[in-house]
Amino acid sequence: LGHPTGCTHRLSLAQLSGIISYAPNELVITLRPGTPMAELADALSEAGQYLAFEPPDWGPVYGQPAGGGTIGGVMSCNSAGPRRFKAGAARDHFLGVHALSGRGETFKAGGKVVKNVTGYDLCKLLAGAHGTLAVMTELTLKTLPRPAATETLILYDLEDAAGLAALRRAAQSPLELSGLAHLPAATSKSGRAETRFRAEGPPSSVRERINSLATLIGSLGETTREDGTEAEAGWRAVGDAQPLRDADTHLWRVALPPTDAARVAAQSGAKRWYYDWGGGLIWLAGGDAHAIRGALGACGGHATLFRASAAMRRQVPVFQPQSAALAALEERVRKGFDPECILNPGRMQPRPAAAATR
Repeated sequence: LGHPTGCTHRLSLAQLSGIISYAPNELVITLRPGTPMAELADALSEAGQYLAFEPPDWGPVYGQPAGGGTIGGVMSCNSAGPRRFKAGAARDHFLGVHALSGRGETFKAGGKVVKNVTGYDLCKLLAGAHGTLAVMTELTLKTLPRPAATETLILYDLEDAAGLAALRRAAQSPLELSGLAHLPAATSKSGRAETRFRAEGPPSSVRERINSLATLIGSLGETTREDGTEAEAGWRAVGDAQPLRDADTHLWRVALPPTDAARVAAQSGAKRWYYDWGGGLIWLAGGDAHAIRGALGACGGHATLFRASAAMRRQVPVFQPQSAALAALEERVRKGFDPECILNPGRMQPRPAAAATR
C-alpha cells in the first residue's frame, strides 16, 4: 500500500516478535511489532478477549497467504474492520509505543494503562504513518472482552440507495449495532443484494435487538439470520475485502459521509463495489481516479488507491491529494522525525526523481 519507494535496502522486523506482557484483568497487552496477528489472536482468545477495532487480513488481496500480517503492520496502516464506526480506528486502541526515529533516537510515548493522559499522543501520529516517521519496537494496546454472542440480520434485494437508507435508519436507532454493510447483487456471494446488520453482546440482548431490528426494517423485504461462526465469517469477509479480492483490476478504498456513498459509487466508473461502516466506506473494483475524486467533491471524503500495479501507483496519487497547507504541515512533521527521509521514502507522496536515485 502506498507509492513505490524504490529503496535498495529494507529493514525487516520479523525477528522483533513476541508478546512482552499481557494483563487480561487490566485490558492491556504489550508486544513487539513483528508479532504475527495469528499469535496475538490466539493469546487474546484464550483469555476471552479481542481487539475491538477488528483488524482485517488484507494479505490475500495482495496475493499473499492469509494470516501473514503483523501487529506492527496493522498499526502502521491504522487498519480497522467493520466495527470501525462503533469501536473506533486502530489508533484509538493504541496506548503506548517505544520507537526509533529517523534520527537514530529512541523515544517512547503513552503508557501501559487504559487511562493515560501524559505527554503528546504520538501513538495516534504513528498509526497511519505507514512507517515513514519511526520504527516501532514495542506497542501497548487496549483489549476488550469478546462478545458472548453475535447475530446478523440480512435484508435481501434492495438497490443501493434503499439499502444505505436502511443502514442509516438502523444506525440512528438505539439498537447499538456493530456491523452495517450493503453488498450489491453483482458483488455478493449469493448473487442477491444483501444489506447486513450485526448485533453483539449477551445472548438475550442480541436476540432482543435483532428482533427489534426485524420489526423496524423487516417490511422492506425478505430477511434471514446468521449467528455464531457463520456470522463471524460473513463479517470477516466484508472486512478483508473478500468480495473483490479476485477482481482483475485495481481496487479503491473510499471513506466518505454515508449520505454521499450511493452517488459516489455510481459516478466512480467502477465495475463492482460494496459498502461498509454504514455507508461510510466504499470498496471499488476499477474506477477512474479523476471520476472518483471528482465525485467526492466537497463532501469531505478521501479515496485511497488500495491495490494497483507499480506503474499505476507511480502515475496516480495513491492517497487523497492534500491542500498545500496540509501537505506542508505533514512535511514538517516528517522532517522532525526523519530529516534525511530514510524511512519508507516516497511511501506517502511520490519521490522527486533526484531523491529516488539516492
